[in-house]
Amino acid sequence: MSALAQSYPLSPEKAFRFSARLIDAQTIEARFMIADGYYLYRDKIHFTVEPAAAGLSVPPLPEGKIKVDQFFGRVETYRDGVVVKLTLKDARPGQQVVITAESQGCADLGICYPPTVQRVAVALPAASIIPAPPTEGAKSWFN
Repeated sequence: MSALAQSYPLSPEKAFRFSARLIDAQTIEARFMIADGYYLYRDKIHFTVEPAAAGLSVPPLPEGKIKVDQFFGRVETYRDGVVVKLTLKDARPGQQVVITAESQGCADLGICYPPTVQRVAVALPAASIIPAPPTEGAKSWFN
């Protein structure tokens, strides 16, 4: 790590860049890109969705690397990055949702950040228009 990086640590938003993108109508990929010389605590990562009615299912986070940390003792951490696939349980087509990620991490030079909250808006696709099947007994022009 350069002397400049040791003198001027990155802001938490730059050290732990959060992004979210739609994979399909119900799945969002949440990603943290972690800068060199920084790490996130696995047990300090939490996700929520707005509106809450969209319902968010968060799978167990991937395993991290065990670290004996001077601040929190034996913990699991992530370096470089981590990706989590989130599931929306009851999102409406065409709706915009906001994924909120709360996280906490540190820099190798001994600086720990307070919990940080980052938000990303994700637009869900509009419902495709599929014609309804004819009801039984309905007259058809071709009968």
